[in-house]
Amino acid sequence: MSDNPRPVAVIGGGTLGRRIALMFCTGGDVRLVDPAAEQREAAAEYVARELPRLTDAAPGRLTVYEQITDGVADAWLVLECVPERLDVKRAVFTELDGLAPADAILATNSSSYPSSNLVEAISNPERLVNLHFYMPPARRAVEVMSCGQTDPAVLDRLMAYLPTVGLDPFLVRQESVGFIYNRIWAAIKREALAVVEEGVATPEEVDRIYAANERGVGPFARMDGVGLDVVLDIEEHYAAVRPNLPEGPRRLLRRLIGDGRLGRKSGRGFYDYGVG
Repeated sequence: MSDNPRPVAVIGGGTLGRRIALMFCTGGDVRLVDPAAEQREAAAEYVARELPRLTDAAPGRLTVYEQITDGVADAWLVLECVPERLDVKRAVFTELDGLAPADAILATNSSSYPSSNLVEAISNPERLVNLHFYMPPARRAVEVMSCGQTDPAVLDRLMAYLPTVGLDPFLVRQESVGFIYNRIWAAIKREALAVVEEGVATPEEVDRIYAANERGVGPFARMDGVGLDVVLDIEEHYAAVRPNLPEGPRRLLRRLIGDGRLGRKSGRGFYDYGVG
């Protein structure tokens, strides 16, 4: 995995695959593979139209291919963006295992399957990893997660490389179905559905009040502002009403409060704010 100008290969030219290819093109040549001619044409047109809007520098070039064999030749990174079916993904990785260069990183963009589900499809899981994208270029976060056997050097390389093509990587430190953001979003989504199902508000009202209150502050900074003792009281009340809620979040709050970390008002919570 040297730093020579080897291409990135993207397998799948759908809406997300072509957007990912666009970002990689800001840093070098990209090969996109899709068996459907209309998908290849649409992806090439999209990248040609959008790439000048992202960079004034001499960017890389997108080349489209029908066959995986041609698309992955000499690639240092191969990213799978095929439909979210485990059998389809396993078949793709079995093929990649024999066709991609032996030193190439093999990544899946799956939004729900940890890459550990694909370990049996390849001979060297040390090069297997999740790279979970959202919808670039508008949403540039990328979650990087080990298959459980990924070489740490692979993770380090990706964490260093992704910012060079305008992406914001986040390392998922333990295997997690839903990674980081989608797990948090699942809780928000689930509660929003419960609010509507219980007749508390309509979908339109939920959307309006969420938009009115959401100012770009993350949940932990917001909890620090409220005060972690107050947050714990609220969570204890929720748990009394709904005893099936997990104990972990309240256990974490109790531990921080026991250490005197009450949030902004004590100078320390999830974040350190300093004296005064």
